[in-house]
Amino acid sequence: MLQKKTYQGKQKGPHYFENKGPNAPKWYVVDAKDQVLGRLATVIARAITGKTKTTYTRHADTGDFVVVLNAEKVALTGNKETGKLYRRHTGYVGGLKTATAGQMRARHPDEIIRLAVWGMTNKSSLARHQMKKLKVFAGAEHPHAAQNPQPLPMGTVRRTNLAKKAAK
Repeated sequence: MLQKKTYQGKQKGPHYFENKGPNAPKWYVVDAKDQVLGRLATVIARAITGKTKTTYTRHADTGDFVVVLNAEKVALTGNKETGKLYRRHTGYVGGLKTATAGQMRARHPDEIIRLAVWGMTNKSSLARHQMKKLKVFAGAEHPHAAQNPQPLPMGTVRRTNLAKKAAK
């Protein structure tokens, strides 16, 4: 039985991705205002890992850069604002720190999106490198205008009922 040859992406030099040519990473911008957190995170995770491209290879970095704006206005469904807990450990005995999603939104609104996207990637050194392609900002301003980011084609991402009522 004959097997067909498949395309395998190669690493070009010491960097993880091709910096020129048709497979070079693109820059995208996403407005997170009134977007449901989990649905937004899946779209972003697919973009930074490169799963939206035809040249996707799991051992090479083929992903794109994603700039997320208005992270403080991302929507959480149900009672996740008070019920969802974020835990971290300081490394010392009894050093477990817990914060609700509301407390995280007040202190570090960008960390909510970053942790949601990190949870949807595989945990490896390549994934840690791909997470550096995610740029999250709490407000509507970002310093990456020189890269000319395009809107991320998100398909059908469900917005919250609040956004639907405000649009009417």
